Amino acid sequence: MKIESSSIYIKLVSDIKQRVITARISAARAVNRDLIALYWDIGRMIDEKQTKEGWGKSVVENLARDLKGSFPGHKGFSSRNLWDMKRFYEQYAAHPNLRQVVAELPWGHNLLIMNKIDNFDIRAYYIEAARKMGWSRNVLLNQIKAGAYERARLETKTHNFGEVLPAHLAEQADEALKSSYNLEFLGIGRPLRERELEQRLIDRLQAFILELGYGFCFIGNQHKLTLGNNDYFLDLLFYHRFLKALIVIELKIGKFKPEYAGKMDFYLNLLNDREKGPEENPSIGIILCAEKDHLEVEYSLQTKINPIGVAEYRLHDHLPDELTRKLPTEKEFKQILQKETERN
Repeated sequence: MKIESSSIYIKLVSDIKQRVITARISAARAVNRDLIALYWDIGRMIDEKQTKEGWGKSVVENLARDLKGSFPGHKGFSSRNLWDMKRFYEQYAAHPNLRQVVAELPWGHNLLIMNKIDNFDIRAYYIEAARKMGWSRNVLLNQIKAGAYERARLETKTHNFGEVLPAHLAEQADEALKSSYNLEFLGIGRPLRERELEQRLIDRLQAFILELGYGFCFIGNQHKLTLGNNDYFLDLLFYHRFLKALIVIELKIGKFKPEYAGKMDFYLNLLNDREKGPEENPSIGIILCAEKDHLEVEYSLQTKINPIGVAEYRLHDHLPDELTRKLPTEKEFKQILQKETERN
């Protein structure tokens, strides 16, 4: 057997590739920290000199001209960027703990947060979330537009993670779960069945993963599990890189029902027995439904041995009240589907 065909050699190549990637990431982070530190110092020096010497706005224009002349290959010394450096220093100088976090974010992320968010507490949330979750700038922008802070702080999450998972893992799982998911990107304007909703999500998988959050890796839909002579199919199956766990998402077009929790608990038992790796954490279930009653969910999860979360989805963001009142009830919704089925 040739060396390059042996499993040992293939494993060696894989390990070296991973080491190279890790080194590149570490080097990029070090370069970013140095750049943020440079911009911080420039902002501090401008601020201190303007305060002490009473210099006006013209000093920034002069500095931009002289710095670009001295460093013609550096694109970061425009007057606008110098003003941003000064603003960057002013806004975080009194917050040393947060200063350490912003140093871990690229300059573009910091600018986006400063330009889009005025409230300091909300800004701190996105800074910490972007660092912890590794959001790209586009993901960060999407999270801001979708009101991730408001949804995380103002809406109640319903799950049993604290009762069935170790404390450290329960906290991470709580951070990965949202109380509601915005599926407005699907452009759905009519009643549809669960399988059609599933297919729409598969067709717009990238947008759906962005909404789920960083760390979700798609495995498949209608994932088959077998027990004896019976087959069972999971709507959507993901793997979460940081939780190191399989994530099952079950889609429901109506209101949450207690029996959904029992069915998910069964699926998770089967998934853990059949497919969970020895080094992986317990599989987690997310029931995604159109509506939920927090108390009903709480009671439904009390006896479940597996980690299960229940979240709502929204097909339209901030729907006006007058339109909300015109939407069909769950009973009317089922009648519409039945008529569609008979017509076809």
